[in-house]
Amino acid sequence: MKIAPSILASDFANLSAELNTISAADWIHIDVMDGHFVPNLTFGAPVVKAIRNHTDKPFDTHLMISNPEQYLDDFIAAGSDHITFHIETVKSPKALIDKLHKHNVKAGLSLKPKTPVKDIEPYLKDIDVVLVMSVEPGFGGQSFIEKTLAKMQRLSDLKKRHNYSYEIVVDGGINETTAKQCRDVGVDVLVAGSYIFKAKDRNERIQRLKL
Repeated sequence: MKIAPSILASDFANLSAELNTISAADWIHIDVMDGHFVPNLTFGAPVVKAIRNHTDKPFDTHLMISNPEQYLDDFIAAGSDHITFHIETVKSPKALIDKLHKHNVKAGLSLKPKTPVKDIEPYLKDIDVVLVMSVEPGFGGQSFIEKTLAKMQRLSDLKKRHNYSYEIVVDGGINETTAKQCRDVGVDVLVAGSYIFKAKDRNERIQRLKL
């Protein structure tokens, strides 16, 4: 099980120092919000670029934005290792997937809680990451939506049946209890924000989620 702390829950004024407190992380999850696709604003490519030299952990950039195709080049250049965009925001997902792969960046698709798996099934063979939102995207600290577990199970079943290589990532409401629920249905990566960054010993929290 990989753990990807979401810096959305960190101290934005001290991002470099915050990264030093999560050395046990496998990935760094970066939530990019535009105030349009989701009702919140966070940070853009300049912030990603600014912190790139402060950690060697893979940057897992989640674009919760409209028209992600307009910003791919910026986030690639900023140092993102994976870029995930929402199926709800694009008409031609394959073109974006191919562009990311051309630049040696892993490509991901994300689903809001009410978006069915069937909407991304045609692309599962091509992508590296499937991000299941277990809360409505836009704000941290929300409660886990248990109905999304069925979606995770479906993705796990499809992965095994077709020998797909994508990693199943879950974001929203992750704690020790929900982490176990996700592990039990075949999730590979857990994104956690508040649970990790509100703790005094953040690496200990990360290790708990890996159990």
